[in-house]
Amino acid sequence: MSDGNNISVAAFLATSVMAGTPILLATLGGIMNERVGHLNLGIEGMMLLGAVAGFSVGCSTGNPLIAVLAAGLAGVLGALIYAIITVTLKGNHVVTGLALTIFGTGIANFYGQKLAHLYLPTSVTAPLSAQPIPILKDIPILGTMLFSQSIYIYASIILAILIYVFYKRTSIGLNAKSVGENPAAADASGVKVDLYKYLSILASGFLCGIAGSYFSLVFLTSWQNNITAGTGWIAVALIIFCTWNPLKAIFGAYLFGALIGLGLMLQNTNMSLFGMKINLSSQILSMLPYIMTIVVLVFITMRKRKGNQPPAWLGNAYFREDR
Repeated sequence: MSDGNNISVAAFLATSVMAGTPILLATLGGIMNERVGHLNLGIEGMMLLGAVAGFSVGCSTGNPLIAVLAAGLAGVLGALIYAIITVTLKGNHVVTGLALTIFGTGIANFYGQKLAHLYLPTSVTAPLSAQPIPILKDIPILGTMLFSQSIYIYASIILAILIYVFYKRTSIGLNAKSVGENPAAADASGVKVDLYKYLSILASGFLCGIAGSYFSLVFLTSWQNNITAGTGWIAVALIIFCTWNPLKAIFGAYLFGALIGLGLMLQNTNMSLFGMKINLSSQILSMLPYIMTIVVLVFITMRKRKGNQPPAWLGNAYFREDR
């Protein structure tokens, strides 16, 4: 393979990782939410809350750490609303999640009108831009793909590994899984069910808020309405695709990122098929990740393996007095 081809492949893979990073962070948040039995369709709303909060604070303070924390806390605020309604008030998970997405979208677009003319200062964008890791960045293809990226990429991979270990190897993680499988049995064993639910849901909101801030602080560094462009819905499907496994989520997120990257690379590009030139519009190419989402959902639904099944209590309210 020529150097030119190496560069183009490396650039495509690097773009795939960049596009897949917010999907990965949101998926990790969704996994934590669903592990305790709560189906949250408000991921998109929490991402938008995080995106607008991070951008606003970044512009006003010029501090990247405060901007990222503000984004995470905005996601926590959205998750807290969801938790109060679904855990304490026993509200319907699906309706509450959809309402949260509508709420987050409305708040972000309304407040974002005041931010449309602003750009992030260099003091924010520079630390969050690509930070190559010495030695590792020189590895052919892989160095450009994984080791010459934003700190968001490094953090998302580390988080995926830590969350996997958390659920596989720690008593707290195993307790959280038991809450999602059978909260009555967990309760009878002394596990504080509501506490585990609240902590997991709030942690999920923090990750989703940070996922949204990736768009406004790293990917675009300026504000536009609906900045997440439906990424939260891809994350909802990816949770099922990766069978609630954080390590598989890395592969799945980068796969969807590759589809997004492919669309970006092929925009307004003329291709030949049997001697005829074909010009693919950007609208058709932007549909690729969502078409893949539908295919994934159909494929996973058809596979009735036990390992592919969701937590047994997913989507159901738990009434302690009924145990």
